[in-house]
Amino acid sequence: MARYIGPVCRLCRREGVKLFLKGERCYTPKCALEKKNYAPGQHGQQQRRKLSNYGVQLREKQKLRRIYGLNEQQFLNYFTKAASQKGATGENFLVLLERRLDNVIFRLGLASSRSTARQIVRHGHVTVDGQKVNIPSYQVRVGQVVSLKEKSKAKQYFVDMAENAKNKTAPKWLEADYEKVGGKVVSLPAREDIDTQVDELLVVEFYSK
Repeated sequence: MARYIGPVCRLCRREGVKLFLKGERCYTPKCALEKKNYAPGQHGQQQRRKLSNYGVQLREKQKLRRIYGLNEQQFLNYFTKAASQKGATGENFLVLLERRLDNVIFRLGLASSRSTARQIVRHGHVTVDGQKVNIPSYQVRVGQVVSLKEKSKAKQYFVDMAENAKNKTAPKWLEADYEKVGGKVVSLPAREDIDTQVDELLVVEFYSK
């Protein structure tokens, strides 16, 4: 399945919640969900039907997949890997998603959205332990230092982002260093450190059928 490249605000309206796919715009009155809090399409304004158990699970799965910007096969691969690990599958699943390099860049405040973070990584602006990494799905490990390349740090976009990031709080499992425009992975994220508003158990139930 190809990656969705259409209007991302439609995805938020379809799920009925803010997925924060357009960065700072999502926090302003310009957010599409503020103006059109109903599903897209010609029947979108009709009263939503009560969903079956399967429908509830599907919507939760779609919500989580869209938050992290993955296609169905990528998403399923993460679930399969999480299910093969020890511990709770749902929590393992979220931890794998959080450990993606593009998500780490987003969590450090160096990108306004995960899609922007993905572009930053792909364009070769990011280093891990001093080595350039241009794979957004790269899984960071405890102790690794994520930063921008020296040449990239001077670009006005990253100067502004680093300055804005100082007003934000990085999750406990990351140690931000805005002087060096980056941060360090100090631990693996625990469930309470992940503010993604989803019920991962519903996603596990969806794939466990």
